[in-house]
Amino acid sequence: MARQKKEVEDINVQSLKSITKSSVWDIQENDIFRMIETGLKDPEVKESLNHYIDIIRCAFEIVEVKDMTPQQKKVYAKQGYKICDIKTDDESNIAWGLRKKPITRVTDLSYENIRHISAAKLIEVLDRNFGGGWDSLTQSVQDIILSGFDISTTTLPKDRLHKKGGLYEKKVEDGYEVLEVPKGNWVEAIFAKVKPQQEKLRMQFGGDDDMDFDEEDDDADVIVKDDYKNHDDDDSIEDPDDDDITEENYSTMMDLGGDDDNEDASQLIDYVDE
Repeated sequence: MARQKKEVEDINVQSLKSITKSSVWDIQENDIFRMIETGLKDPEVKESLNHYIDIIRCAFEIVEVKDMTPQQKKVYAKQGYKICDIKTDDESNIAWGLRKKPITRVTDLSYENIRHISAAKLIEVLDRNFGGGWDSLTQSVQDIILSGFDISTTTLPKDRLHKKGGLYEKKVEDGYEVLEVPKGNWVEAIFAKVKPQQEKLRMQFGGDDDMDFDEEDDDADVIVKDDYKNHDDDDSIEDPDDDDITEENYSTMMDLGGDDDNEDASQLIDYVDE
């Protein structure tokens, strides 16, 4: 966390030339205003200003404020905008309003912002959009989420989900945030945890040119089919009310990172390559 904070601070003391479509999500409105005002004094930046504005628009909504009266400023302030009167190098002024784009729906998620939200925020977004569970998300949205978070799911009868020593308890103890999606007498639990950032290694091979190598996570996303009937539970457990979920098609998607998440040693596991 301290390292991430330092990286943000380093961005804030630099210029428009340093921002990217990803890093811009960590910058606040006042820092953007300062960067723009400073950048307008640099001929190179001024010539490519539209390029930098496009990057800023990835994370911010931008409006040009033509009426700078106190009353109009209050109108924009109520809408969440921060207003700044930017002085250019030719002593002319431009007034802009900036507002960080909200992330409230799954369609707001992108590869650029997914690593700039917490697991709790992700659960909040999923909760606001859910109904059918993890599989109701489009493949593109799932891919975006999986690029920044470790995700695993399980579907159990609601009276079994919070069983002491079970998967739910283990995941919570391991730092996962949880969303519970009711499905009749059953519940789908979606567990989310931020993936650690991968370090970039620089290696030199006898020459002046450095070569960059990214440490990739070799663990592929795996879907594990878990037949509930193989658990050592009472055979009299009722089927879920939802016709789409039965003992035959009940499944669990789990990350296989080495954690012993099985509730019973006699589970039947089918590996399905994505």
